[in-house]
Amino acid sequence: MSVTTDEPRRVPSTVALVRCDGYDPSSVYAAVGRGLDLLGGAGRFAEAGERILLKPNLLVASTPGEAVTTHPEVFRAVSRHLAETGAELSYGDSPAFGGTRMVARRAGIEAVAQELGVQRVQFGHPQTVSFPSGGLIKQFDIAQAVLDADGLVSLPKLKTHALTRMTGAIKNQFGCVPGMRKGTFHVRMPDAERFAQMLVDLNRLLQPRLFVMDAIVAMEGNGPRGGDPRPLGALLLSADPVAIDACACRIIGLDPQIVDTIRWGGLWGLGEPKDIQLLGDPLDSFYEPDFRVDRKRAPSPTGPGLKSRLARDHLVPRPVIDPALCTACHTCVKMCPVTPKALTPHAKHDRTGAYDPRETELRPPTYDYSVCIRCYCCQETCPEHAIYVKTPLLGRLIHS
Repeated sequence: MSVTTDEPRRVPSTVALVRCDGYDPSSVYAAVGRGLDLLGGAGRFAEAGERILLKPNLLVASTPGEAVTTHPEVFRAVSRHLAETGAELSYGDSPAFGGTRMVARRAGIEAVAQELGVQRVQFGHPQTVSFPSGGLIKQFDIAQAVLDADGLVSLPKLKTHALTRMTGAIKNQFGCVPGMRKGTFHVRMPDAERFAQMLVDLNRLLQPRLFVMDAIVAMEGNGPRGGDPRPLGALLLSADPVAIDACACRIIGLDPQIVDTIRWGGLWGLGEPKDIQLLGDPLDSFYEPDFRVDRKRAPSPTGPGLKSRLARDHLVPRPVIDPALCTACHTCVKMCPVTPKALTPHAKHDRTGAYDPRETELRPPTYDYSVCIRCYCCQETCPEHAIYVKTPLLGRLIHS
């Protein structure tokens, strides 16, 4: 894949918005085809003989009905349309937890890919790429399979997100960073704004050709894994990730300017957040003002006045475990990117009183909020949906 080290040109700010009320294969195929035609046809994004890599959202191993991952019928429809151009297709991702094959199988994408002859590629071999024009990040470790492709097509899922408020087109490329290297970015930039700047730089580097957002059934509430499916009946297609995310925000009644990836994406030339040409169905027909999403700008745990432990503990939102739901699986402990860990499991002791790390009680781990960087990786990956983000009382009062 040819990545750029120069200042990128501003991509077109056209978004195709197409109604699709369910995942019936023929309906999804027709809706994706209509959206592509509105943008100039599939041939605008792929040519015969080109190696095109599809990047679905494969966060963790979840079934399609849970609305955690890109639905396999959206993957199928996009694959079929692009295959008609004569392009050679492959797909991959670096899940937050679990191997790509296992996650893709659970999501239903592995079976569709095998049926269509779309090869799964490994994202486990990083290549360091220099990006001197990065606004914040000057180099990235990118999966070799991404760099080997001629073009990247991104298939995000519209979901809420504790750190970035919503996850869509821009954030989907974070999976192009292999394995635990994603965790180092959380440690280096725990505040939402700098994390968003990193994501914008990553997209400026990779420059995917096309984004097809699955919002037929989105996720509201405690996303991106522990929320609830919410039917929206929408597919969004664009070459502009900022424009497509801004349109998605307007559908769910979220001000795009409080989403740092959109705001910085506009400032740094990744795309257009405001002057967007909408094609297809009217946005008002999808509007869901009661969609459950945090509509407050994410505070920075390292911002002015918040660097002290006292201020952070009483002002900044923090992850909290619901003991009624926690099964003490310790996924949260494993996913915590900081050292020492911000979570400690409750361990049993043997008869002599010695600590035995192999034995743990079925009690929730304990947070050390003086260590916690508020990246919410624990909340993002909890398989029991037992972790949520809570703003302390003083923080709620000050915000009000």
